[in-house]
Amino acid sequence: MRKGLLVDTTNPGLDALQYDYKQTLCLPQTAFPMKANSVQREPDFQARWDAIGLYRRMQERRAGAPTFMLHDGPPYLSSGQIHLGHALNRVLKDIVIKYKSMNGFRAPFVPGYDCHGLPIENAVLKDVEGGRHAMSVLELRAKCKAFALKNLEGQQARFKRLGILADWDRPYLTMDPDFEARQIGVFGAMAQKGYIYRGLKPVYWCPGCETALAEAEVEYQDGYVSPSIYVKFPLKMTSQAMLARLGRISEPVHFVIWTTTPWTLPANLGLAVHPRLKYTLLKTEGHGHLLVATQLVERFLAETNLVGHALDEFVGAEFELMQAQHPFLPRTSLVVLGEHVTADSGTGVVHTAPGHGLEDYEVGKRYHLPVFAPLNAQGVFTDEAGKLVAGLRYNKANPVVIRHLSETGFLVHEGSLRHSYPHCWRCHKPVIYRGTEQWFCSVEGFREQALAEIKRVKWIPATGERRIAKMVADRSDWCISRQRSWGVPIPIFYCEADQEALLTPETIASVQERFAKEGSDAWWRYEASELLPAGIACVRCGGTRFRKEQDIMDVWFDSGSSHAAVLAGRSDCSWPADVYLEGTDQYRGWFQSSLLTAVASRGHAPYRTVVTHGFTVDEHGRKMSKSIGNVIEPAKVIEQYGADILRLWVASVDYTHDVRVSDANLKQMAEIYRKIRNTARFMLSNLHDFDPARDSVPDAQLASIDRFALHRLQELVLEVGDALEAYEFFRFYQVIQNYCVIDLSSFYFDIQKDTLYAEKANGHLRRSAQTALYDILLVFTRLIAPVLSHLAEDIWQHVPSCGTSRAESVFLMDWPVADASRMDSALKGEWEQVMSWRPELLRSLEEARQAKLIGSSLEAQVHLTTSDGERHAHWQTLGEEAIRRIAIVSRVVLSPQPIADETVPIRCVVSVAPGAKCQRCWVWAESVGSCRERATLCQRCVGALDVR
Repeated sequence: MRKGLLVDTTNPGLDALQYDYKQTLCLPQTAFPMKANSVQREPDFQARWDAIGLYRRMQERRAGAPTFMLHDGPPYLSSGQIHLGHALNRVLKDIVIKYKSMNGFRAPFVPGYDCHGLPIENAVLKDVEGGRHAMSVLELRAKCKAFALKNLEGQQARFKRLGILADWDRPYLTMDPDFEARQIGVFGAMAQKGYIYRGLKPVYWCPGCETALAEAEVEYQDGYVSPSIYVKFPLKMTSQAMLARLGRISEPVHFVIWTTTPWTLPANLGLAVHPRLKYTLLKTEGHGHLLVATQLVERFLAETNLVGHALDEFVGAEFELMQAQHPFLPRTSLVVLGEHVTADSGTGVVHTAPGHGLEDYEVGKRYHLPVFAPLNAQGVFTDEAGKLVAGLRYNKANPVVIRHLSETGFLVHEGSLRHSYPHCWRCHKPVIYRGTEQWFCSVEGFREQALAEIKRVKWIPATGERRIAKMVADRSDWCISRQRSWGVPIPIFYCEADQEALLTPETIASVQERFAKEGSDAWWRYEASELLPAGIACVRCGGTRFRKEQDIMDVWFDSGSSHAAVLAGRSDCSWPADVYLEGTDQYRGWFQSSLLTAVASRGHAPYRTVVTHGFTVDEHGRKMSKSIGNVIEPAKVIEQYGADILRLWVASVDYTHDVRVSDANLKQMAEIYRKIRNTARFMLSNLHDFDPARDSVPDAQLASIDRFALHRLQELVLEVGDALEAYEFFRFYQVIQNYCVIDLSSFYFDIQKDTLYAEKANGHLRRSAQTALYDILLVFTRLIAPVLSHLAEDIWQHVPSCGTSRAESVFLMDWPVADASRMDSALKGEWEQVMSWRPELLRSLEEARQAKLIGSSLEAQVHLTTSDGERHAHWQTLGEEAIRRIAIVSRVVLSPQPIADETVPIRCVVSVAPGAKCQRCWVWAESVGSCRERATLCQRCVGALDVR
């Protein structure tokens, strides 16, 4: 509203009197700041939350209420920084917790941190001259613990800056003594059911880190280049039947294998063929007689540039138990049958080294082939590998093996293959399969039960069920031992007389009790005799002297035990969790390790619902990487915009896929945030003289548009509640944005400004509008609180009180419930009609403005006609004054009846309004001048000033 400093000279009986009618308007007033200043003010809100003990009070307020348990998956403490994926994850969780807490649940949130593992150990050893051997295990562990605690402080401060409410004073740490003791209990429960065993089999092995790895600790990197070779194995004619068929051939017959790991050939013990595949005997120039799967002959000849023709055909089963000569070692390779052999690539004959591959191991076990892996922990060949490669690192052996095969005539063809290859997720170097003795969890022992539990869980998105079910169905036994120091030891003792493993309920209980008091350092601090129960003896030989296992548990066993340590171990938590919410990588990580340990130890999944989100990528869909400079750090976003902008971005994305973020995205979020904030500010500023206890208008007496606004508010409550219940936060974002921009700013506020500013201050129409605004504001503030937490708190501190003490925080209020008594479908239909034709009126007014027929819309008179009888009847019911307010013009003239031309649904003729301009409300009216004392005012404004 522009300033109205006027001279009233229309009445000759009055002196020329200057008067500023702006002072008589009910213009907006509020202490709510014009600008958010989020960067400076958000920490103040967080400090206030800390000062009033907000999280604790939220829990106390819901004492005795149903519990909603969101179990936090522990981020790793190898760094004190957090990245955008961390922010995405924790904000999603915070939205859920705040919503559930306001909605009547006791919703504790215990933040967790993964404290053990190789990255921390490596980071500590990096600055230690002489490495791990230069200090004792306890000294190394002390340094690792200090390193983890320092990073805990950094991460926790950054999470709190996001506006996360949690039990920050009592997080769970996987290195806490109580956690470690409960983890030992999980291990013991699984062992007593027979699910823990020690075995010699190939596992992922990182030569750089010198430790075994679980599947979840392996990441595949594209673009890895491996040698690709075809190698001949001479067939030994041990079968009389085969001799009869091949007797006419005087030259040797060879099987041909294809491999991308020539370094594994020293460990070859067999050749696998498919029992039902057909194999062609080829006569070739240069390489003699070769056996290749019939389906692959054409491809094989093309890739090797050989010329050959078929002599005979065999079925794979015919070759079973025949022998082939190893191409460079003095031993034979057994021909075995395997269903894993395919005709997709290679030759249909698979080089089999049971010490270097799971499928090789499985087929070798059936044929009693030994698990032979002549490599040490650093990936260097031992003397068992033979003189050709002994002393070489495995990857350095590739060219040596290839050169020897070429020189001896066994190399058929050499090439290269660019493909995806497993790498260690810690050091990011290539890993290998290596047969070693390790401790395993027998997934086979409870696989079907785990698959049944997966079906009982709700997965969001639903594709998650198929994903994890396939992983569990296909996975091998879980290798849980690691050859490091910083972690929870495997609580097993060995009899020094016969090396028999000692693992009983009594030994587990004894170790648990010690760990609960002193933590797992006790394993290295005390001798075995001090950790074991008195009088314990070897079950096999009766010996009483024992040594301790030196391996530690896989860190996924640590975090996978958190359901027992936290959900079942803390009095403020409950088992199972209502929801786990993590990134998609946790299907092979925490989701799976938690499921396996819970099913194996307790018989059920540790969660009822699992929600997963994608990774954060740049605007081009590329993974964020410092090397290409596309990383957006949460701290930088907060420094520029504040945390609420980041929180709004989290709510805006469909997190079930990889989510894109860019500077442009964040600028857009800042603009939407500004609109939401201005929406609240408009409501606050028009309630400056409103006392809810004194001035509220009963629902039955509210103006029609205000009743419709409250009807729409109830729909909003339902829509937002449905979105949050379904974990579809992007719907929250869409609904709130549309409500602010379309329902309120462009419609309700636009129409009601005249009423709020120009009507009599305590008049019925204005108090009706204020009643609606007040109720909308109370609900709206609570609806946005889980996402825009700082903004909601800011609004809440400025909401007029209702004669009673206001809750100290919006988060100590209940979630709004839709009021069915305020929902009126007939009223909704009437106002939806208005919303359908109002844009046509506004378009006509804009055209008149562009043609310079009018300036503002208040200079206009509108003649309305329509061919729609129903619409005409609706207009007549509304009346010209109501339509005038809806169109924000000075006068509306309705045609007396519908017109006959059905091609004209609405005709809007704009002209200059008759009368004079009221110098207070700026409406052009013929009543201006009707009051002698206020000759420049319309009759309404005269009444608003109580002029008699």
